[in-house]
Amino acid sequence: MKTITVTAQPTKNPAILKFAHTAQITNGSYEYNNIDDAKNSPFAQQLFHLPFVKKVFIAANFVAIEKYDIVEWTDITDSIKDQVENFLNEGGHLIDDAQKSSAKIAIEIYAESTPNPSVMKFVSNKMLASQTYEFKNIDEAKEAPIAVGLFNFPFVKEVFVSENYISITKYDMVEWEEVGQELRSFIRTYIVDGNKIISETATPISEKSSIVSSQNLDETSQQIISILDEYVKPAVASDGGNIQFVSYEPDTKTVNVVLQGACSGCPSATMTLKSGIENMLKQMIPNKIENVSAING
Repeated sequence: MKTITVTAQPTKNPAILKFAHTAQITNGSYEYNNIDDAKNSPFAQQLFHLPFVKKVFIAANFVAIEKYDIVEWTDITDSIKDQVENFLNEGGHLIDDAQKSSAKIAIEIYAESTPNPSVMKFVSNKMLASQTYEFKNIDEAKEAPIAVGLFNFPFVKEVFVSENYISITKYDMVEWEEVGQELRSFIRTYIVDGNKIISETATPISEKSSIVSSQNLDETSQQIISILDEYVKPAVASDGGNIQFVSYEPDTKTVNVVLQGACSGCPSATMTLKSGIENMLKQMIPNKIENVSAING
């Protein structure tokens, strides 16, 4: 039997940490606010015996925990990771099949406009994925069943899936007023029915060849990545997009980034880069930055 491994992953909410695992345990999504809610989940009940656990989320390929402020993640992450890993490898069941229906989250999907008129953001009240994924066409979406379903709509051009939302880029053949409700209904029904959203073998944008890791980079590149992660990514995520560092050219003092999701092809993206990101980097890393160049993802 293949050993199941668990990886701790931060979320946009500093109180919530995800423990992603390499096994497809359940098709549904479940949320527990206390030990009484967790009657159908032996593992969630086990977690609630820890005094710092405030809320537990269980999805197909991760367990997420919201903690109280009485402890820091640095003090408890390793022990929880080991606890999840040991439980799964010992054949434990995250969800009691006989009672699955009792704790399913009531799914809500909210449609939000973005600065890019071609992109609509569909926000869910539950976690959809442990990482971020971008699909330019149906062939790229083979490992993302929900994206395949969306590409079956002839007006869907691109699909971007993040932790709790899906950004959809449409062709100009239709207006959002004509298709927005149809897409919202499709996404909600798809999730409520317990269908798989992203396969474990899908490649997140952070692992694609055009995106580099912060490891083994020069000090300036690492500073740029840190600033983008802390100050820029949360802002562009709220608009249904993403930005990733590609490279830094010290000779020309140029930062190359790739824009994804709603940011890709957005009419206001150039202004955002020049008046926002470029100026921020110039101020926070003096004498190192002259220009930010964007590639549409």
